[in-house]
Amino acid sequence: MNEKFIEKRTETLPVAQTFLAGVFGWMFLALAITAATAWVTASSPHFLSLMYNAKGGMTLLGWVIMLAPLGFVIWMSAGIRKLSASSMVLLYIAFSVLMGLSLSFVFLAYTGTSIARTFLITSGMFGVMAVVGYTTKTDLTKFGSIMFMGLIGIIIAMVVNFFLHSSGLEYIISFLGVLIFTGLTAYDVQKLKRIGSGAIEGVENTRKMIIMGALTLYLDFINLFLFLLRFFGNRR
Repeated sequence: MNEKFIEKRTETLPVAQTFLAGVFGWMFLALAITAATAWVTASSPHFLSLMYNAKGGMTLLGWVIMLAPLGFVIWMSAGIRKLSASSMVLLYIAFSVLMGLSLSFVFLAYTGTSIARTFLITSGMFGVMAVVGYTTKTDLTKFGSIMFMGLIGIIIAMVVNFFLHSSGLEYIISFLGVLIFTGLTAYDVQKLKRIGSGAIEGVENTRKMIIMGALTLYLDFINLFLFLLRFFGNRR
């Protein structure tokens, strides 16, 4: 019995590692695409004029670009059974570009030095929590449920503060956002490790799960970065 368990464990572990390597590889690719797109967009006065009006508000096209990534996330999540792996890849890359367009404001609002500093801080925190999620033997399922409830709470608070414009509430939201996405990083990595251990290498469904896993960690990283930017970013 023990010998069979050890043999099975030996067979599945490399698959789990390969699965996670694919997840992180696609995640890093999306981050690179987003960063490059955001920087190029922020350097183009013509494109910025299409997104922002003379008063600094969003144009109709700007709102479409800002909300489009959410639509792509819903599309990919709802269509994972029907979409092919190749279609998922194309949607994922398009999503990365749209996120870069919508995040171009970061380069306009904050100094390059503070953006780089915040990115390094985010990378460090994300890396530590990813290791925690991968190595811990504690089941983080209940912890993840609490984080998701907290996420719903801060989304509601952000909608309310969109009308209130309260700097105090914004600070609280940012602080909670950092805590929630730091915790979600560990939870999501553990969940993906569990999924990877049962995946079959090379099949269509596994390739789709790798893309969805990369999308999950990408969103954790981006949201953590944006909330940290409220604390460490120096405005222009």
